[in-house]
Amino acid sequence: MTGGRGDPGLLDRMVADCLGWLDAARPHFRLPANATTDADPNLTLKPLGELAELTHLIGQLHPIGDIRQVARGLFAFAWEQARDGELFAELIRGEPYATYPMELYGAFAQAGLRHEGVEELLATTVRLRGWRVAREDHTRTLAVLNAERRIGLVQHADFDAEFARTGLGLLPEPWVLDRKATYGVTHDVFHLTQWGRLRERLSPELAGYLRLWLPAWLENWLEEELWDLVGELLAVSACLPDAPCDPAAWQRLAGAQRADGAVPETGAAPCPDDPAGVFTACYHSTLVTAFAGTLARTAPEPPAPGTTGATFRRAPSVRCESEALP
Repeated sequence: MTGGRGDPGLLDRMVADCLGWLDAARPHFRLPANATTDADPNLTLKPLGELAELTHLIGQLHPIGDIRQVARGLFAFAWEQARDGELFAELIRGEPYATYPMELYGAFAQAGLRHEGVEELLATTVRLRGWRVAREDHTRTLAVLNAERRIGLVQHADFDAEFARTGLGLLPEPWVLDRKATYGVTHDVFHLTQWGRLRERLSPELAGYLRLWLPAWLENWLEEELWDLVGELLAVSACLPDAPCDPAAWQRLAGAQRADGAVPETGAAPCPDDPAGVFTACYHSTLVTAFAGTLARTAPEPPAPGTTGATFRRAPSVRCESEALP
């Protein structure tokens, strides 16, 4: 890896093309009438939550005004699909023990979009004994804690203590990370740094570990053509001090991007005559590519030769971002 932000022209083209495809894919993000009852949330609510999470960040941070404008339009569309928050109230009433409605709502609450009924319900449900059971993994617990922070609720556990139990917090032997564990590490970084907004949250120890092993992980998943995970690892790279850039990895990811702007999750996307299949196979990896490109474009410049780089340290009481769904 080399220091720097990479090729800004390439990054901007990739992000703009991703957002263009996502904007055209709005019909596939629309929620069905049964979204709060028997529809599969992984095919309905999850895509919408991820759209909200990442377009909000792109709309805040990207240096190109036209790109920010498209991202903000997509974020507004997501809030419209949530019926200005009423969606989350219905979800909480139907599943009072579930945390994902709060995680989804947290992305909007951070942007200042609030729903009084949702917050009244949450004030009750977060006190339920059944709601406070451990999540299925510590990374997911970070998402719940971050949602509580965004909404202004008292966090039910200590973020730093939970982070220490995550895959990244334990600094695992790098050669044992399979696909699921690697995704967990990337999300540990995103939760810790507020999805790249507070990159200084990475301690020197964590940053050193990631800087050492990211090239090997990238090479592995590039070989597998798992573009979704490649994008997440490039986003993690952009969160590191001096933001080490891998131009070859970005070129490979750019080569996987379709002419219409979509990035397949793995290998090549389905045939264009199957729009629903193309959407399912591409939406998340396309969002991730736009997110990673935005972080790479806004990464701090490396220090000039002969100068001392910035000192990064762990701040107390981390309060980070949420993930819409696992």
